[in-house]
Parts: sequence; C-alpha cells; structure tokens
Amino acid sequence: MNARFTIAASLIICVAFAASARAAPTDDVYRLGPDSEPHEGVPQGRIVGPLTLASNIYPESTRNYWIYVPAQYDPARPASLMIFQDGHAFLNPTGDYRIPYVFDNLIYRREMPVTIGVFINPGHRADQKEASGGDWGDQTTNRRVEYNAMNDTYSRMIIDELLPALEKEYKISADPNDRAIAGASSGAICAFTVAWERPDQFRKVISTIGSFTNIMGGHAYPDLVRDSEPKPIRIFLQDGVNDNRGRRRGGEYDPKWDWHAQNIRMAAALTEQKYDVNFTWGIGTHSNRQGGAIMPDMLRWLWRDYPRPDDPHDASNRNLFVPQ
Repeated sequence: MNARFTIAASLIICVAFAASARAAPTDDVYRLGPDSEPHEGVPQGRIVGPLTLASNIYPESTRNYWIYVPAQYDPARPASLMIFQDGHAFLNPTGDYRIPYVFDNLIYRREMPVTIGVFINPGHRADQKEASGGDWGDQTTNRRVEYNAMNDTYSRMIIDELLPALEKEYKISADPNDRAIAGASSGAICAFTVAWERPDQFRKVISTIGSFTNIMGGHAYPDLVRDSEPKPIRIFLQDGVNDNRGRRRGGEYDPKWDWHAQNIRMAAALTEQKYDVNFTWGIGTHSNRQGGAIMPDMLRWLWRDYPRPDDPHDASNRNLFVPQ
C-alpha cells in the first residue's frame, strides 16, 4: 500500500470486499479505470488525519475527518475545496471511489484545479462508535439525522465549525464557485442540502445514488426546486435503475421511497429550472460501483471551467503540473 495511506488504512474495514459480497451482477459491470489508480511519476498529495471535530451545533458529538493536501498546493495561493460526506468510504485506497488517487491524476493533468479534499464522517456521541466501511452508521451514529434533515443545521456545522478549523492551516478560496461538496446515498442529499441552504458558500455538488426520498422528507426536493427561484448550483446526479424501488413491507409500492424515481424527478426539476445539471442512470443497485467508476468524469465536468488562461504564446499552463 502507498505510504501516504498508512494512517487512513487504520480506519478501513474493507469497504471494497464488503461491497463485493453484496454486489449484484448489474453492479459488477462497473470497473475502476486508470484515473483511480496510482501512477509512477504523478505527484502524490498527503493525507492528514484522522483529526477530530467536536461540535456545539450537534452537542456532545465528535466526528473524524481527514484532509488531502495536493502536492501542488501553494500556501501563497488559495486552493479550491471539496468536502466528501462518509469520508471513510471516499478516502479508502482499496474502495469504490479512491478519491486521493483521482485527485492526484486530474490535478497533475490540469483537469481540475488544485483542490484540498476533506473527508468527514457523520458525528457520534461518546457512547457510539465511529462510522466505518463495515458500518456507515445509520443505526449507530448521528448519520441519519445529520444527513437527511431538511434544514440548515448540517451546513452550519460545515461552515461555522469545520471551515474555521481548516482555514487555520490552509489557504482556501472564499469564492463559492471554488467549493464543491459530495456524497453517496444519504450523504448525497446532505451535500445537496448544504449547497441549497448556503449557495453563498458551496455551488458544486456530486450526488451518487442520492437518497432524495422520504427518510426525513427529502422526497419534497423536486417540488421545492420547481417552486423556488433558481440557485447558482452545478450538480451531477448518478443513480441506477435497480436502486431501491419503493417496495415497503408487504410489497406495497410507495413512490416517495423509490430512490430511482426520485432521482429522475430531481433531474427533471433541476433541468426545468435551468440549473447547470448533468445526470446518468446506470443499471446498478444501491451500490457505489458506478459512482466510483465514473467519478473522474464527474469531476472533470464539475470543474470544467475553472480559471485556466489559454495563451498560445505561453505553454506554462499546458504542461503536466509538477510542483516546483
């Protein structure tokens, strides 16, 4: 294993193997590509953590988080920022997403800006255990409430408690267009809620297998989008046609609990309101396989217009990005 992941490895409970055990054949068709692997000669960012964030907004709770610092980071220049909910899953170097490898490769090729990545877990009380690859925490942490609530509480924790902690050590752009947030399942609706509540702080979102369902009223989002003035949010939605399809106890169908139908409704509402939206529907279940496989392309799309002068007389911005 790459040396920079020795700290992160201690938190990993084999997400990839657990996912493999549960994966359906329709998930197995999705494979990670070379953008999700380490390559010789590509500068590697470093992982800081696990760190602990206590919260007054969620009293008596703490959560682990890790920071990815690109090799190209220059403290004299503000970096972009991207925050991943369920941080353990997106950080995992043998999991479905492997974001540090993806960031290394895309930053090296100037396909996304120099971006500090933050991987944050849901909070838990002292009597609860930290979320992990084997247990993301819906039954054992504050994940369900923090991620699915239709209010600004979680966004306040991110903006008023996490960001100040980051800014003590790193120079981060204050431009909301330089800030992205992402998640899977309930972490995805959580990421959207942060941007929805605070587009003055975050304007880019990636949602994989998003839970825009009636866990805590999230099925209302398509109507809220239609009934509200458009907000300056760019979002990529991914889901599978075999995601949870709303069958409740006894086999009764409830459209408010149909993950894929709700993702379709979200995409339609965002499109009608002329949001900067992209989406793709695969063949998978409620699985991270497709999201991980296409994550590099989602990131390229999300950051497609970051400021990068194109001067035919100056090749400095057309070379591979190696720190000086």
